[in-house]
Amino acid sequence: MKRAVNALQNFGKSLYGPVLILPIVGLFIAFGNVLGNGNLAEYVPFLGHPLIQHTGQLIAKSAVSVLVNLALVFAVGIPIGLATRDKGYAALIGLVTFVVFINAMNVPLQLQGHLAPADQMKAAGQSMVLGVQVLEMGVFAGILTGALSGYLYNKYSGVQFNGAMAIYSGHCFVAIVMLPVSMVLGVVMSELWPFAQHGISAMALAIKGSGPFGVAIYGFLERILVPTGLHHLVYTPFLYTELGGTQEVCGAVYQGARNIYFAEMACPEVKQLSSTVVWDARGISKMFGLPAAALAMYVTARPERKALAKAILIPAALTSLLVGVTEPLEFSFLFVAPLLFVVHAVLTGLGMMLFYLFGVHAIGANGIIDFILYNLPLGTEKSNWPMYIVVGMIMFALYFIVFRFLILRFNMKTPGREDDEQETRLYSKQEYQAKGSNDGLGESIVVGLGGRENIEVVDNCYTRLRVTVKDVDIIDEPRLKATGAKGIIKQGNNVQVVYGLHVKKMREAVETFL
Repeated sequence: MKRAVNALQNFGKSLYGPVLILPIVGLFIAFGNVLGNGNLAEYVPFLGHPLIQHTGQLIAKSAVSVLVNLALVFAVGIPIGLATRDKGYAALIGLVTFVVFINAMNVPLQLQGHLAPADQMKAAGQSMVLGVQVLEMGVFAGILTGALSGYLYNKYSGVQFNGAMAIYSGHCFVAIVMLPVSMVLGVVMSELWPFAQHGISAMALAIKGSGPFGVAIYGFLERILVPTGLHHLVYTPFLYTELGGTQEVCGAVYQGARNIYFAEMACPEVKQLSSTVVWDARGISKMFGLPAAALAMYVTARPERKALAKAILIPAALTSLLVGVTEPLEFSFLFVAPLLFVVHAVLTGLGMMLFYLFGVHAIGANGIIDFILYNLPLGTEKSNWPMYIVVGMIMFALYFIVFRFLILRFNMKTPGREDDEQETRLYSKQEYQAKGSNDGLGESIVVGLGGRENIEVVDNCYTRLRVTVKDVDIIDEPRLKATGAKGIIKQGNNVQVVYGLHVKKMREAVETFL
């Protein structure tokens, strides 16, 4: 069980790099849509100039090309996340593996005469990938080859030979292993994938058939797994695979909720965004729910500690509202009042269910900045964003009422309600950030993690330092919290130290000391 948790932790972490790239792509699509949107030109005349219109179309359509090749992004990105050494070579192995895999899949289809004509490829479950006709695996092809490449890279990249054979050591030996493996995998998947595709399609239909209840369960699971770091495994399939829907947009077929609505943003023929956008409606709790929870914690704080609580809660609430980063606020109450986090997960699912029931089609995955850039240029017909605001205000009121009641009813020690001898939780972090000094920071974190000899792998995601250690029992949590950590999560041999948006600075300090 422990090994399984470790494996899932590492795999979830490896998805972070590719997943993080996609919102950036979306911002470029949104920006191109602002420039090339003919509807906006009616209100802002200078946007109607042909040069601006063409520039906008260039930006949007160029960015959409990333979505068409998303499997390749995952095939290269996942080995980077999994590799424990020489990540650049791991990425190269991932690229080579993916190219060999798709061609190895094409050959048996060709020899058996199963390649469909161009106008029948979609019906036959086939598509073109990097100019090669293969079975339509979508992003699963990249996830499969990327995970296999990363695993075998870690296993064999340390192999060393002597003498004349030394040239075949290290990553070269990994290539020797991976080439035949990827060939065999391509042949095997050409036979097995149709059965897997049938299962995925059945699952997608079952989820769709469950209606608002299925959406609520999805939202609950996506939030409740945040402390474990496994929430990536919940939303990634819905955002980038057939589980999140399949849609033809401007002549191309896209799978996954995020891929679909990004493509629809750049397609002038689309009059309204697809209903599959519901799978990325996670921003309701980020923009409305958690700020309301912060307000409830503030109004229930003891009078003498309100100023201190405000200094902690306002920055965390703004981070959630503006950019959709929730962990600074979630972890401010997770460890002192776990019940509130469970309620937060339930309310997240409820908010997404209301999104579904109200027929909202607006894009709202993160914070208000993305929300404005994505939706306003589309107009209220294509993106009925005012209804998103309506649902958000309902959730704001619900969060505030429920959180305030629970905090007072159970006397929860949320920020500003601690006992007299206790400091308000995130105050030391704010002092640390204000001081802005890195002197001794790397050493303090390393010592808190059990020392150099206890650390095997150091990485980070958006808000957490992710470390694989040999022995979790010697972790010094008070020392880590003294460096500004809001929480420490242990899963198997994986330790996640929650720092917030400045986590990259922490990782660099650790790597410098090591």
